[in-house]
Amino acid sequence: MSSHRDAVRTARSVVVKIGTTALTTPSGVFDTNRLATLADAIEARMKAGSDVVIVSSGAIAAGIEPLRLTKRPADLATKQAAASVGQVALINSWNSAFARYHRTVGQVLLTAHDISMRVQHTNAQRTLDRLRSLHAVAIVNENDTVATNEIRFGDNDRLSALVAHLTGADALVLLSDVDGLYDSDPRKGNAQFIAEVAGPADLDGVIAGRGSHLGTGGMASKLSAALLASDAGVPVLLAAASDAATALVDASVGTVFAPRPERMSARRFWVRYAAESAGALTLDDGAVRAVVKQRRSLLPAGITAVSGRFHGGDVVDLCAPDEAMVARGVVAYDAAELAMMLGRSTSDLPAEMRRPAVHADDLVAV
Repeated sequence: MSSHRDAVRTARSVVVKIGTTALTTPSGVFDTNRLATLADAIEARMKAGSDVVIVSSGAIAAGIEPLRLTKRPADLATKQAAASVGQVALINSWNSAFARYHRTVGQVLLTAHDISMRVQHTNAQRTLDRLRSLHAVAIVNENDTVATNEIRFGDNDRLSALVAHLTGADALVLLSDVDGLYDSDPRKGNAQFIAEVAGPADLDGVIAGRGSHLGTGGMASKLSAALLASDAGVPVLLAAASDAATALVDASVGTVFAPRPERMSARRFWVRYAAESAGALTLDDGAVRAVVKQRRSLLPAGITAVSGRFHGGDVVDLCAPDEAMVARGVVAYDAAELAMMLGRSTSDLPAEMRRPAVHADDLVAV
């Protein structure tokens, strides 16, 4: 067994993401028996000594039957209505499944916006940590009743990666209807299974597809989430929900993604992946080298253009002359202030404006 699979196997804290297709029949009906089977596998992992946070999809699918809909809705308002009804059924099912083991569950509904705002981000972290310390099982889901774009892009995959870092998890396990990563769609034949992804080179030539008619994720979403988590220092296992017991016992199935050697700090992770960008700064070539290669602070002299209406303390994108984003960082000045400082040497600025535009400690190259 590789050291990365061993890291997943021995992880003391694990985030388990469960896709919609893992909780529904092939015809799209929400299946409480499938959910109960997954709860059994998760209970076994918890009984072995691991803390587990569950990121569960399935709210919209669970709302289809109670609302007498014939298929997954296409319009946003009906999706949100189905999620509203289905979320009740979903959390009740998790509650019943874990009640067999005398465990209490807690529901945590989040949107990408909640994670992107530093205060809400910290509050969510405290809630999840406290639920864990009280030995309750946290069931996290995208708040589909108020989400807009997130509801269409399989954001629960990304959300699970964010939650893995948010909770300081030692591993992320993504469970769905596929048994791992292939270089192309295995349903079309001639696809090669990829057992381990040690780095970007292992993904050369990989074609990842979009989601099913029931869920909103798909392999592209799962691959993106796996790379996000692994880049932050969290090992990831992508496996089939039908193999959940094996995946959570010894991690011998599926595809494992190797983590970066050093875990990214919570603040740098938030800047890089979670925070919403409030604007952008265009840099000259010299500033790009200083920021990306030398990890130095960004000075006003290296900025050629400002876009967006941001304030000091907001996160902004840092772009090369060709507009490609090269880094993100927390800006020290308002957009109007910075616009008057473009290209000026620090020594030419008033004393109160001699701080870097973005300090190296608040910079993350992409």
